[in-house]
Amino acid sequence: MARRAGSYRFDRRRKEDLRKAKQVAKRQRRTDRQGAGESGPEMGEPQASGQTDEYTWFSPGRNRIITTLTPEAPVVEGVNDWTLIGRPEKAPNE
Repeated sequence: MARRAGSYRFDRRRKEDLRKAKQVAKRQRRTDRQGAGESGPEMGEPQASGQTDEYTWFSPGRNRIITTLTPEAPVVEGVNDWTLIGRPEKAPNE
């Protein structure tokens, strides 16, 4: 294979410059967020730690998951092959 003459070094330098520019921008955003007391975009809204009163059902025939508020299997036309895979957790004081 023939080596590319002069452009190889330039391409590597350009890629390295782009990488450094991204790192500098990332550091700048981080310091701006710390100064403002904000969290980054990778931090989502905190989820409520409350309990869910939902039953989770799976149908292999449909390859689908459904949640219900009652312990009865969902009534949907077609194949009735629902399997209960999740129940509401009871509170420790119950």
